[in-house]
Formats: sequence, C-alpha cells, structure tokens
Amino acid sequence: MRVTKRTNIAIRVLMFCAANKGHLVTKSQIARTCNASENHLAQIINQLAQLGYLHTQRGRNGGLELSRPADQIQIGEVFRLLEAPVPIAECFADVDNTCPLKDACRLRTALTDAANAFYETLDPITLDALVCENGPLLDILETPVKCSGRSNRALA
Repeated sequence: MRVTKRTNIAIRVLMFCAANKGHLVTKSQIARTCNASENHLAQIINQLAQLGYLHTQRGRNGGLELSRPADQIQIGEVFRLLEAPVPIAECFADVDNTCPLKDACRLRTALTDAANAFYETLDPITLDALVCENGPLLDILETPVKCSGRSNRALA
C-alpha cells in the first residue's frame, strides 16, 4: 500500500499545527517548513477543515489551528478519511473497473484485510504521540510544544 501525497502532506499540516499549539499558523509557514506548494496546501487545508480537524480564520491576522486537541486526533482515522477515495487496485474502483476476475478473485479479500490491518495499526496512534517530546521534529518546526502528558505506548 502506498500513501498518497495528499495524505502525507495532510499529516505534515496537522503535525505543524500541533507543534504550534495556541498560535495561528499560516499556509506560507507550513509550505516553507514542510516543502509543499501553497496551492496544493490550500486544497488539503480546506479538506481538513471540512473534516473537522482544522479551524481556519480569514483576514490579515488569519491562519489555521487544530480544531480539537492533538491527543484526540487518531492517525488511523485521518488516513481512512483521506485514503478511502483512492482504490487500492482496479477491482476496488466503482468506475474504470475492467477486471474480468472481480467476482471470483480472492485477492480482493486479501487486499481488503491488509488495508484494514494497516489502518488498525495506525488507530491507537494520536497526533499528540507523533509530536509530543519529539525533539528532532520540534527542531525542524522550530517551536516548543506543550504535551497533554499522556503517553502513547503504540510508538514505544
């Protein structure tokens, strides 16, 4: 399974916002730090806001921030919502599916099980666990972060 560029950048956006808790951040700050185009970021930020992960504020002093605490954002949930529209293989596509084996193929079931296992592995991991006490990441983001104090054994 390959993670889409959209999901990769979305996780970077969420980590950047988590690391800058209590401050509105701008799209240009994220673009510069996370090596992403502002145009692509705008689409991803809009989607994350529609999904309820980000609060955006327009205007001169505008920016974005997490709409809920980082320890309440499960990475598996984010991946599911962003990756679900992308079919793993042709037989998963509603349109453009020309596979003549789809009704008898057992690979589809195996791929479904594998994808579910992938997401289930990410489910116990919170955004807070990715950022909290992660000195090297915080050095890149150039900001201190206050942690919830909850540990996450899934990453130990």
